[in-house]
Parts: sequence; C-alpha cells; structure tokens
Amino acid sequence: MNDPKFHKPSATDDPPYPPLQRKQPLPWSEPKSNQEDPNAPERVRRIMASPSYRRADCDLDFLQRDEVRPSRLQLEFLKPEVFFEEQGVGDTIVVFGGTRIVEPAVARLKVEQARQALEQNPRDPTLQNRLAVSERILAKSHYYEVARELGRIVGRAGQRTRDCRLIVITGGGPGLMEAANRGAYEVGAKSAGLNIALPYEQFPNPYITPELCFQFRYFGLRKMHFMMRAKALVAFPGGYGTLDELFGALCLIQTRKIKPLPVVLVGEQYWRRVFDVEYLAAEGTIDPEDTELFCFAETADQIWKIICEWYEQIGEQLIP
Repeated sequence: MNDPKFHKPSATDDPPYPPLQRKQPLPWSEPKSNQEDPNAPERVRRIMASPSYRRADCDLDFLQRDEVRPSRLQLEFLKPEVFFEEQGVGDTIVVFGGTRIVEPAVARLKVEQARQALEQNPRDPTLQNRLAVSERILAKSHYYEVARELGRIVGRAGQRTRDCRLIVITGGGPGLMEAANRGAYEVGAKSAGLNIALPYEQFPNPYITPELCFQFRYFGLRKMHFMMRAKALVAFPGGYGTLDELFGALCLIQTRKIKPLPVVLVGEQYWRRVFDVEYLAAEGTIDPEDTELFCFAETADQIWKIICEWYEQIGEQLIP
C-alpha cells in the first residue's frame, strides 16, 4: 500500500510527536446537542452540578466527612514535612509558654486599666480579682524578654550554616511563643509556628516565617511535628496547653519512646508550685530517676548553656 496516509515509519525516520492540540476533537469534548435531544443540555448541567461529580481532591465537603479522616491525617502529616524539607529545616528548639503573658509595656497598661476600673467600684470582687491577676501577669512579663532573647540566640546559632538546620519552633500564638519567634525575626533568622484550628478564630503571631507557619486540625499530628525534629524543649510559665506539651514530652522521654533530650523549665518558683515532682516520686507514681528529666533556668543565657552542655556531655553536636 503506497497511500501516504498509511505510511509506516522506518527505523531511520524521526519519531512521530503528536501536536499539543488535536486536529479533530474527541467525541466527549462537547455535550450532547439539543438538536439530538432538547432536554440533554439541562440534564448534563444537573449531572455536572452534582456533588458526586466533583473530583475528590477538589471536593471540600467530601474531604470533611468522617470517613475521610485517615486521608486528612496523612495529608496533615505530609504537608509540613514537605515544607520543612524545602526550607532546609533540620532540628528545632521547641518553645512553649503562656499566651496571656504579654510584653512588659502591655502588661503595665493592663494593670493600670484594671486599677482605674477598680477605683470606680472598689468593692467589686470581680474587679479586685482582675487587678490581682493583672499584677501577677506583670510580675511574669519579664519572661517575654527572656523568650525573646532566647529566640535571638537560637536564631544566630542557626545562621552559622547556609540553610536553617536549627530554628525556634512554637505553637504560633501570642504571648511567650510570640516572643521567641520575635527574637529570631529580629536577627533575620527563620522560625516556625504550628497553629491549631479552634472553634474561635485565632491568628498566628506576626513574627513567624510565612513559609514555616502551619495550621493543624489534629492536636496529635501537631504534637508529632513538634517532637520529630526537637533538640530541646523549653517551657516557660503557661497553662493547660503548655502543660500538655510538657507532660507529653516528659512521658515520651521517660518511656524512651524518643531519644532523651534536654527539657528546661523557665521560672523555678512557678514550676515548683505547678508541678511537684518530688511529691509524685514520694507517692511512688514515678521513679526517683524521673525527677531528673528536666532542669530549671531563669535567663536565656542559662537556657542555652544547659542545652549546649547537655549535648557536649553525650558527645553530640547540637548544630551539625
């Protein structure tokens, strides 16, 4: 057959490459004509508008269903992992602390506002308590500057390498976590924040590196990402969230589910009242050696010295 339409390429011919655009459209590239069936276009429109027709990865309603939870868990693990890898993040110093412990200037303003409100109604017990709490927050507000300085120290140390092998990572919220991110920001270093989706809207603090700020649906996956790269955990005075992360880390270290790492509690006076570890040991609910899983510090320099010396003692480098 010599018809050129049926030319069979030989071994010496250039391989055929089809053009990007077809010369002849495929049969399904157009809907059924209304000339063939007047009701066809409307039927096709209804079919394509049905939720079942949406692609699964574009169907947000479907992705929120309980049956899809396993896939959501997988995605929530994978997304930060990919971004951390792209940004060259190797290790982290995890910093937790109270969202209500603000910088000193703001704390002083809140005390003054509470005092003025009480002067208008000096017998109001609610206002009396508000002033007392505001004064206690002010007394702890110096830890904002401690956390901020720690962020600077870790930021400078991490900048010794071309990538960000060591960074500060926080829960991404305000207060003492903001302070740690802020310190890193002030020295031009990257830092991360792992926010959690809550029933009431929250905002990340403004000092997190945008490419390293993540929002989690599941506390469990968030905890995993905190600990996966952790070289140390630093806990400032805080509430339930701080205690949750602290006790979770101590349990992992106690059981050797993870390799031990330095845990530093900042503010010995606060922590000894909140967490009576000697009482737990005396009651036999933990072993005496479990009282040595953490230590106390008051300043950023002390925190950093404890962390560095901990790695020196075990013969490892804090920053590869």
